Amino acid sequence: MSTLVKPSFARPDRRGRLSLRGSGQARASVPKGERKTGKPLEGVRVLVGRARHQAGSLATELRKLGADVLEIPFIEIRKPRSFRPLDTALKHLQSYDWLILTSVNGVEAMWERLRKLRLNKQSLRHLKIAAIGPATRKAIEERGARVNIVPKEYVAESVVKSLRKQVKGKRVLLVRAKVARDVIPRELRKAGARVDVIEAYETVVPTASRTRLRAALKNAKTRPDVITFTSSSTVKNFVSLLGSGKHSLRGRKRRGHLEGITMASIGPVTSATLRELHLGVDVEASQYTIPGLIKAIVTSTRPL
Repeated sequence: MSTLVKPSFARPDRRGRLSLRGSGQARASVPKGERKTGKPLEGVRVLVGRARHQAGSLATELRKLGADVLEIPFIEIRKPRSFRPLDTALKHLQSYDWLILTSVNGVEAMWERLRKLRLNKQSLRHLKIAAIGPATRKAIEERGARVNIVPKEYVAESVVKSLRKQVKGKRVLLVRAKVARDVIPRELRKAGARVDVIEAYETVVPTASRTRLRAALKNAKTRPDVITFTSSSTVKNFVSLLGSGKHSLRGRKRRGHLEGITMASIGPVTSATLRELHLGVDVEASQYTIPGLIKAIVTSTRPL
């Protein structure tokens, strides 16, 4: 089941309209009698802020459910300044016991370097592989490698819990973004592992989105009912694109151009960042995946 952090159900008002109540103030959606398709998100405008090359799956599924989807990336994936550390690690894969991959972006970057270095999947056969989330697992398996562990919860803490008793005296290669939480390397080192943290990509603010985002929030025709956040980076970059610092967002969605918008989070780590930056959390997926986020949004807009 999805988690409703705040009561966020769509309720018909006196005129029979369905309204989102994520922020504590109703926003009119589609009059019940005028719904054409009966789809659960008909008339709900959802802003998707995933990276441009990854937004398609979320946007497509939301549209299938009737949503009016606006795509403005809050995040851009870039190559690291140098692939030398990653290349060096890949050339010495035989020295590692475990490989941990935390995202599809990391998988794509790593396999691209394997191809460039002319290393085939046989170089991975001796490794035990841990992946965070089903999408990461799928990306690895599609490339012919076997995943040994996918934690029950798709967060760093769950990775540590799954591996803590298996890594003492082992060498672990952690492939991830340039900026990420230190939970995995810190806790696995405490458990006796030797952990190498390798940057495979970095996330940056797509400055080209700034004008589009501000305009969308100000225009009644494009103003979203729901904004989706799929990582802490999307939250931080959203704030950066608004040109607002942490302190100017104090108070739950106090700024006029965010009032009444439902903030939808993919999971607890992203939610913590939303709260830290004073945006609040209205909807949180209990399964920390894109399907889980979609389910949470649908549940939050369902009439009582």
